Amino acid sequence: MDVQSLSFILGVSFAIVLLLGPIAIPLLRRFKFGQAIRAEGPARHQQKSGTPTMGGVLVIVSAAFTAWRFSSSPTTGLLVFVLAAFGLIGLLDDSIKILRRRNLGLTVRQKLFAQVLVVVAFYIMLYLRGWHFELLIPGIGYSLQLGIFYLPFLALFMIGTANAVNITDGLDGLAAGTTGIAFAAFAAMAWWESQWNVSVFAMAMVGALIGFLVFNRHPAKVFMGDTGSLALGGSLAAIAVLTRSEIWLALVGGIFVIEALSVIIQVVSFQTLGRRVFRMSPLHHHFELAGWSEWRVVTTFWLTGLAMSVVALYLYVR
Repeated sequence: MDVQSLSFILGVSFAIVLLLGPIAIPLLRRFKFGQAIRAEGPARHQQKSGTPTMGGVLVIVSAAFTAWRFSSSPTTGLLVFVLAAFGLIGLLDDSIKILRRRNLGLTVRQKLFAQVLVVVAFYIMLYLRGWHFELLIPGIGYSLQLGIFYLPFLALFMIGTANAVNITDGLDGLAAGTTGIAFAAFAAMAWWESQWNVSVFAMAMVGALIGFLVFNRHPAKVFMGDTGSLALGGSLAAIAVLTRSEIWLALVGGIFVIEALSVIIQVVSFQTLGRRVFRMSPLHHHFELAGWSEWRVVTTFWLTGLAMSVVALYLYVR
């Protein structure tokens, strides 16, 4: 699989989103599938209320179709399954929010239970493939044999990543741009290791996300919703598992780690000390309340994510 072929795959996925967007977005608006903005968020976000959501379906459909069209294999099937399954959980969550006209969908327990089911199914599929349940430690060539402990690790890893991306999805283009960069990095890693099927899927995701950014950049015409953010996070984690790059995800997806940690730090600090570390969490809202424009926050996070991915790739190929 050469770079030209991967570029063509990216282009196909991009074109599909570009073609479907002008059809899907007016339909979402017509059926009043608008986003409810949480009251405790920055005040200026209230003007975004009613913007069509569930746009993540565009990314899922485009990436799944493109990846399967150019690489119909068991590995591609695994990745498409995770993408679609996490997306379905998000779609149900978004649908409940829309029906109830509020920013609360599935309960935490319901969402967690559904995600655990997807992870268990993914684990079973790996087991049936004779997968070696080990964690590769970069730099020293050592593999930590997890055995029966791999399932709880997998659950924490995949669910944590999915929800970290979900937390990051708070500004126009933020999650789409940062995940697009991360998928591109993993596409390069997979290509380097001759894992063509994974590389094709990752590039299909990159193309779909670039296409989505045409409609999601500030001011956004459509939001991806939990439909998109959970699907992106879950499939990103699945790619890391299949390339045995779980630890690398902490650097490639460093933005998601930072965003999730900002929420944890804020909650722990407030509950134990009665004070807030940040003006508001997740971290992107802290910078907004510090006076940064939304576009400045987004581009800064994009560049930070890009720098982290470049460093990860440099260390990976050494």
